[in-house]
Amino acid sequence: MKRLLPIFCLCLLLLCGQASAVRVADITRLNGQRTNVLTGLGLVYGLKATGDGGDFAPAIRPLAGMLQKFSDPVTVAELTKVQNVAVVSITAIVPSTGARAGDKLDVRVTSIGAASSLKGGRLFVCPLTGPIPGAPIYALAEGPIALEDPSDPNVGVVTGGGVMEVDLPVKYIENGRISLIIEAPSANWTNASLIAKTINDAEGQNGQQLAFAIDAKEVVVTIPPAERQQPDSFISRVQQLPVLMLPTEARVQINRRTGTLIVTGDVEISPVVISHKGLTITTTNPPPVPSARNPVTSSRDTVALQTGNQSGARLQDLVNALEQLKVPVEDRITIVKELYQSGKLHAKLIEEQN
Repeated sequence: MKRLLPIFCLCLLLLCGQASAVRVADITRLNGQRTNVLTGLGLVYGLKATGDGGDFAPAIRPLAGMLQKFSDPVTVAELTKVQNVAVVSITAIVPSTGARAGDKLDVRVTSIGAASSLKGGRLFVCPLTGPIPGAPIYALAEGPIALEDPSDPNVGVVTGGGVMEVDLPVKYIENGRISLIIEAPSANWTNASLIAKTINDAEGQNGQQLAFAIDAKEVVVTIPPAERQQPDSFISRVQQLPVLMLPTEARVQINRRTGTLIVTGDVEISPVVISHKGLTITTTNPPPVPSARNPVTSSRDTVALQTGNQSGARLQDLVNALEQLKVPVEDRITIVKELYQSGKLHAKLIEEQN
């Protein structure tokens, strides 16, 4: 029966023009499957008179301490003319799959002192810990610095400069359960319920409920006792299950900075007349029937949107009309926002700021 479920779902898709299927893995991630940030403070040396300078005590004190460690004791006063070192903050990203001892990570360094440039410098060996105070040392960072952007010489990267000293695995299973976190665009109660039902239909035996949605973003799945010693096969099967997706919600996403306007779902607008900077757009319902006495005409400054739906026209028709009239993107976004504010746009409007 389990083997027949994916085939049944695929056959159902052929009969349903309004739905599509995606894998569970396409719209979810396992709880615990996330990146982690390692941080540290260190010294860059070898700079050509572009460092923090001898008057910048936060750089000179650690330099004196480093020399003391290597049996070369000096005082801060003796280093007042040093200009080839700089204090930097250090970050490294551990991938969502975790890391093991010996793995190499790219390290990002940023000057936090008075240095004018990190070009040509080298990061001295520095420990990297977790962001929580008192966290253990997970990696050591060291190596030559390459500038990311020549116009910003105080930021650089040490490629492969961070070496993991301990394992930092990802913990997916807790108390015999895994949690599926639904990615933001698909996170809603409908999809959470569909995912849980799909898993129960495919993996549950004798009506057993292995999965349940605890909210619109998370589905908790109990691993069958027989597979807890080696859960890889079960987790893989769950992630490969096809989920029958209902039509997406009506949503319009705009970004003025990038000039982006994205329409998802069947977004509709009520019958309305739009007049903006010399152009006129009307939605007509029902569509007019052309005749010899009343032909349907169009021009570059006016266009009619026609639809057989009782509620009005589709927003996609409006976008196409604006495209025909060569309306600038900024004006298109303004029109869409005005429609939303007037209650004529039947969709969720999301405006991004970055």
